[in-house]
Amino acid sequence: MTRALTFFIKHLASKMGAFSLSCVLALIFIVDNHIAHAQDSPADYVNTHNAARSKIDTNVRIPNIVWDNNIAAFAQNYANRRKDCKLIPSGSGGRYGEYPGENLAVSKGDMTGVEAVKLWVDEKFNYDYNSNSCVGGECLHYTQVVWKHSQRVGCGKVKCDNGGTFITCNYDPPGNIVGQLPY
Repeated sequence: MTRALTFFIKHLASKMGAFSLSCVLALIFIVDNHIAHAQDSPADYVNTHNAARSKIDTNVRIPNIVWDNNIAAFAQNYANRRKDCKLIPSGSGGRYGEYPGENLAVSKGDMTGVEAVKLWVDEKFNYDYNSNSCVGGECLHYTQVVWKHSQRVGCGKVKCDNGGTFITCNYDPPGNIVGQLPY
């Protein structure tokens, strides 16, 4: 809680009765909880992916990616099994899970879906198109986000037992195919 909010609550406490103060605190909790989940909707994930895809400076148009509820169910099911917050690929060997075609992110605290996608997109500066390789750091999360042939995405998120966040996005068709360029 911020210092200003703490001051506000103390000020209210001096002016209100216990019941009124409880109502205000409940309202603050509801608003805070809503804001914390404001960037985790399917549209938030898709829009952040498509913003990155639209910024590719090439003659080839990279189509927008769309949300897929089946992929999202797969991703959420896997996320629910990762409450330990370990960065372990799903390894399902199935259509959506085996790397390539999966991006994972973890944090020590809360992280939104938008923040996870931006984390992957920030790897852009490590990707060299001419050599189709990563230079100076990880870039394969970025190349999956912008992979031209990936048409559908679904993501899942879970709060970890340690208070952190685990997020996974899965893609169909998968990207990062060895020997192919992302766009």
